[in-house]
Formats: sequence, C-alpha cells, structure tokens
Amino acid sequence: MRVSRRALVMGAGTAGLGATLPFRRGFAKSGIKEYRLAAKPAVANLAGEGHPNTSVWAYNGDVPGPELRVRQGEPVRIVVDNKLGEDTTVHWHGIRLPNAMDGVPGLTQKPIRPGESFTYEFIPPDAGTFWYHPHADSLQQLGRGLAGALIVEEREPVAVDRDLLWLIEDWRLDDHGQIAPGFGNRMEAGMSGRIGNTVTINGRVPTTVSVRAGERVRLRLVSAALARIVGLRFDGHRPVVVAYDGQPCDPHPPEGGRVVLGPAMRADLIIDMDGKPAQTYRVTDDFYPDLAYKLVDLVYASEKPIRDHPPAPLRRLPANPLPEPDLAAAERHEIALQGGMMGGMGMSGMGGATWAMNGMSMTGDGQPNMPPLLTLKRGKTCVLALRNETAWWHPMHLHGHSFRVVSRNGKPNKLQEWRDTLLVPARESAEIAFVADNPGDWMFHCHVTDHQEAGMMTVIRIA
Repeated sequence: MRVSRRALVMGAGTAGLGATLPFRRGFAKSGIKEYRLAAKPAVANLAGEGHPNTSVWAYNGDVPGPELRVRQGEPVRIVVDNKLGEDTTVHWHGIRLPNAMDGVPGLTQKPIRPGESFTYEFIPPDAGTFWYHPHADSLQQLGRGLAGALIVEEREPVAVDRDLLWLIEDWRLDDHGQIAPGFGNRMEAGMSGRIGNTVTINGRVPTTVSVRAGERVRLRLVSAALARIVGLRFDGHRPVVVAYDGQPCDPHPPEGGRVVLGPAMRADLIIDMDGKPAQTYRVTDDFYPDLAYKLVDLVYASEKPIRDHPPAPLRRLPANPLPEPDLAAAERHEIALQGGMMGGMGMSGMGGATWAMNGMSMTGDGQPNMPPLLTLKRGKTCVLALRNETAWWHPMHLHGHSFRVVSRNGKPNKLQEWRDTLLVPARESAEIAFVADNPGDWMFHCHVTDHQEAGMMTVIRIA
C-alpha cells in the first residue's frame, strides 16, 4: 500500500481529555447504572479543519462511542439499539462477565437484528481500562468507527491530578476523506491486515495536549485499530506502566522506552509532567521504523509548576480479585499459530481460511457448531504454550478471562504481568496461564481483525 507522508502524519487525534458522559439513569431501587447505546450511521470530522466530513458508523453518533464509566463491583445495564442495516452485537473487551453477556453472535447470543435491541447486564469484578466493540461483521463495523472505552473505576480514587484517555484508531481514507472500500482483501488478510493512512486519538486529528508542569497524569491508552501496531515514545518524559489490559502490574518503565500496543491492547501510564513551562514535547509512533510519525505534541502552559516538590513515590494500583494459577498442577496445551503469506496457506480448515490454530480454522463471525479446540474442567489451571509459526505478529485475545504471562521464548517473565490480549511476534513463542473458572464457550482469536475473520479464531470450552 502506498500512502503519502502527509497522510501518515495527519494522524493523531486531539487532546480530548475525557469524553462527555452519555445519557444514563441511576435506578435508586435497584442500584443499577444504565446506559443506552445506538449503533447507527453518522458523520465525523476525522481529517481536520478544511477537510470533508467522513461517513462513519458510530455509537450514539460519536467517534469514538461514549466513554462509559462504572464502579468496580457495582451492577451496570447497557441497552444496545441496532440502527444499522445489518446484524450487530457488542463485546465488552477484557471484562470477566457471564458467558451470555459476551457478545459473540451464534455462540453466546443471537445477533441483534436491524431495528432490535439487546440488554447487557453484568457486574465488573475488576477495576481498569477496558473497551467495547462489535463482534459481528467485525472488520467492517470496527473499521467504520464502532468502538468506545469502558472505564471501571477503583473503589478508592487513585492519587493523580488528571485521568486522561487516548483511544487510538486507525483509518484508511480515500482522496475525498471517505472510508476506502476493500474490507476483507484476501492479500491483506494473509499479511499484516488492513493498516490505514490516518491515526486519530479520541476521533480527532492532531492538535496538542495541554499540560501543566509538576502535575501527575494517569494516561489510559486503548488501541482500537484493526491491524496497526503502535510503539509510542514520549520525548523528554519517563512514563511508568502501572497496568496492562486493565490489570495492575508492578510499576516499571516501558521496555526500550517505548509503549507497544497491538490491536485491542491497553496500557495505563503514570506520567509526571516534569518538562519546562512553555515548552513542547513530541509523542512519536515509531513501531514501523520507516514510517515513524509524530502522534501528538505535549504543550506546557507558561504558568509555574503546580507543586514545588516531586509527587509522592508511585504505589502499585490496588490488585483485582484474579484467581492465581497453580502452575504445578496445571494442564498444558500447545497451540500453533499457522498460515498467512510466507507461512503456508494450504490450511485444512473451513473454506476461505487463510489462518489456523493447530490446523483448525473458524472464519467470519464464527460458526455456532464449531467444535472447541480445547475443553477444560472448571477450576483447573491451564497453561497455553503459543508458538507463532507465521511471518506476522498476532495479538491473541481470550474472552472472559485474564491470564498471567508466564514466559516468552522460553525465558521466565520477571514481571507480574496479567493480560487478556498478548502480542506474539513472528516466529516467537509465549506461555500464558489462567484458571478456567468462568464456564461457557469462549472465543480465542487474533485481534488483527483480518486474521480473525480469515481463520485465526477458535473456541475454548470450560465445562
């Protein structure tokens, strides 16, 4: 794909320092917080002032969809109205919820038909940064704008001056500023997937993010891209990672000074704004070295620092109630990620498949009668040994669970690292462990959406 330098740097969205909360009602008797989301066609200005508006699909007419904020351990009800011309569902990515609320058509629920509604109800057990998106016609619906953040707030506030969200999306726009056709291109599906030419933050083109010297910021990063992997460097700053995929970790600097996120992955950073007043500092995405570009600028106000001494030392975020895997008693399963260009496309899976796991493929939105790749006994610890035999990177997502990253390429992981989506580089391996405590049929798939729809998707059954 050929894109102009200007198109690549057109990218990052604005400083949106937290979206306006959507319509909601608190039910005094039941104590349930309710939101309402409508998936429908809309118009958004993605390319910036002086450029045409873009026709999109959006929740409540906004790109991204409303930022939903709920409290850990408190019930939430979300009514989804389908005002599209095709079926849809909503998947609450990373939330450990009942299987019937997981949003996979034909597996956990009937699809929401045009003109119909579906009510999702659950109690989020974990605080952290999560998000929501369709799991029906995922490539096109997500690629046209259906995504939003779901923030589960800790029971006690975290000591920061500001809590910011950057939801990163990647778009492929044509010369008229419209979403380019060609979803599901077979050649792209066999390689890196549909990578766009415009990157936004919170649905906007780059301006600046205003900061104050001396403040401590919690920055929540959410990647809602179809295929693009980002690697963010914060010039002049020392971000500290405090959570991955909503799950707290020991505070540490990002490896190599760069925060790497594949599609669907999240990271919570604490950044002490110790730059100089009236100065500008660049945030750069250089994951693809030959296509590095400025994502956005951090611009310091000219006022003096808000405090005359450094903030208190960082503390670990409160732990979530995750069951600890029993590695000594775990059952172990090996899963080979297979297929794609330069990786052998003669899969034995279903028709149209380009990718597979252990020789099995599930294409499209999945098939309701697809036999599970694995059947696990409830309460048992499972170790999945993932081996990427392909020439491409895969962010592997397990629904309904968070897992410990035990090792990478045979070396024990020194971090207490929990995730729900793990980026496995080409020709590399990793081991993940989790307690199979959430019964049901759960999707396990690559979150490069082209890869998912072209076969790298399966079911893990917890009996």
